[in-house]
Amino acid sequence: MDEQKVFIPPKRVNTDYPVIDTDPHWRRAFRYARREDWAFGAGIGAMGPAFMLATERWAPSWAGKGAFPPVFRLSCAMGILAAGFLTWERSCLRLYGWTENNREVEMDMREMVDKVKKGEPLYGHSELTPYMQGVAARNSRYSALLGHVVPWMNFVNHNQHGVDTAKYYQQAERELEAERLGKAKS
Repeated sequence: MDEQKVFIPPKRVNTDYPVIDTDPHWRRAFRYARREDWAFGAGIGAMGPAFMLATERWAPSWAGKGAFPPVFRLSCAMGILAAGFLTWERSCLRLYGWTENNREVEMDMREMVDKVKKGEPLYGHSELTPYMQGVAARNSRYSALLGHVVPWMNFVNHNQHGVDTAKYYQQAERELEAERLGKAKS
């Protein structure tokens, strides 16, 4: 199959808040996560082991000394994974613009404008061809919506994030102009 330039723009979803990213890289999603996202994830993740301890205390399994610890360790591992995925999912919903995201909008603008000023690519470097980047983007866009069924994070740097990046360049130009005028006055 020939690799041709295929760009399929993401479907525009009406949201109450500004869209920051429709396909955030997993690092970005965790970096933008709030304390309450981590607390929510930790609370839900701790429910499995807590339930096991409670049931073993009030309704013992009588399975013997060696049966409970490995199963309990497994429930702790599953709880840690669940906590991570729930944190990622809540952060992604904020990046999609589905929940309140003022803090993330400011963080995004600052991060991207700094990258523009440094001359770096906005969404990182990738060794994949543009075609494969598009495939990766189409496979993981809005993936957090079904993250509890199929945990499919974006691990690829690409430039298809469903956002008009001109705002970052315009803001960088305004800031550079303000800096230039500030230096000229002093």
